[in-house]
Amino acid sequence: MGALPAIALTTGEPAGIGPELCLAVAARPWAARLVAVGPLEQLRETATRLSSPVELVAVTAARPHRAGELQVIDIPLAVPTVPGRLDPRNAEAVLATLRRAAQGCLDGEFDGMVTAPVHKGVINDAGHAFSGHTEFLGELAGGRPVMLLVSGQLRVALATTHLPLREVPAAITPEGLDAVLRGLHAGLRERFGIAEPRILVAGLNPHAGESGHLGDEEIRIIVPTLQRLRAAGLSLEGPLPADTLFTPQRLSGADAVLSMYHDQGLPVLKYAGFGRAVNITLGIPLLRTSVDHGTALDIAGRGRADAGSMAAALELAIEIAARTAAGA
Repeated sequence: MGALPAIALTTGEPAGIGPELCLAVAARPWAARLVAVGPLEQLRETATRLSSPVELVAVTAARPHRAGELQVIDIPLAVPTVPGRLDPRNAEAVLATLRRAAQGCLDGEFDGMVTAPVHKGVINDAGHAFSGHTEFLGELAGGRPVMLLVSGQLRVALATTHLPLREVPAAITPEGLDAVLRGLHAGLRERFGIAEPRILVAGLNPHAGESGHLGDEEIRIIVPTLQRLRAAGLSLEGPLPADTLFTPQRLSGADAVLSMYHDQGLPVLKYAGFGRAVNITLGIPLLRTSVDHGTALDIAGRGRADAGSMAAALELAIEIAARTAAGA
C-alpha cells in the first residue's frame, strides 16, 4: 500500500458517547491518518474525565496515526455540554462536523469518514429537518444513498430508511426500488470488490404477499422491477418471505439482502452482531461508515461505552479506502 488512507472521525452528539468512542479508537494503532472533526475543548474535557491517555493536537502536516494521539479539526460547541443532557443549541455544531468531514472527502483531503452517533430528535428540536446521516449526506454530496449494514458476511441493505411504518408501502416505488438495487449492486462491486453480487430481495408483506391475498405490492411493484433488473444483468432472487429469508440455507452464497424497511432486516443483523456491526452508506461519491448503535445518553461520560462498533467501522473504512487506492 502506498500513502496511508486519511480518515475523518466525526464526534457525534456531544452529550452522548461519541467523543469517548473517538478517544478509545485513537488509543490504538491504525494503518491510517486519523483526524477528529469536532469540539476540541469538549474532547479535552472528556479525556480528563475518563483519564484517557490520548493526547489531542491541532492538525499539522499529514502523518500516520500514532497510538495515543489524535489530531483535531476544532468545531466549537455553542454552549458547554453535560454528558447525558441534550441541548438543541449545539445541534448546528453537530451538523457542521458532518459538513466539514464530508467536504473534506469530496475535496480529496480525506479518503473517508467514520461517524459517531448523533441524536435525530434534538437536531429536529433545533429546527433542522434531519432524518439521519444517510439522508443528510445524500443531500450534501449528491447521489442516491443506500443504507447497508454489515456484520461479518451478513450484509443487509434497506429499500426505505427512517420512515414511520405507515408510510413505507407508498415509498416502495418502481423508480425507488430500481435505484436502490442498482446502487447496492454497484456498491458491492466498488466498495467490497464483489465482481458479480448475488442479492436476495425481501417482500414487503407477510409471506411476500401470499399471491396477492396479503397485499399486492409484490405483484404490482417488486416482481416487475426485479424482472427488468435481471434482464439488465443483475443477479436477484425474490421477492422472498422475510420470515424465512434469513435462514442459513437461504443466505448461503448470497452477498447481500435487501429489506423493504428498517425494522424488517436490521433486527436480524443486530441480533447477529450488535456492537460489532458497521453501517456504510453506498451510492454517494464519498466513503462513509458508522456505528450500529445510538448515542447511549444513559452511560455517556461514565467510561462504560463499548468502542467495538466504532473500531469495526474504522477498520472497514481503512480497508475500503486502501482497496480503492490500490485499484485506482
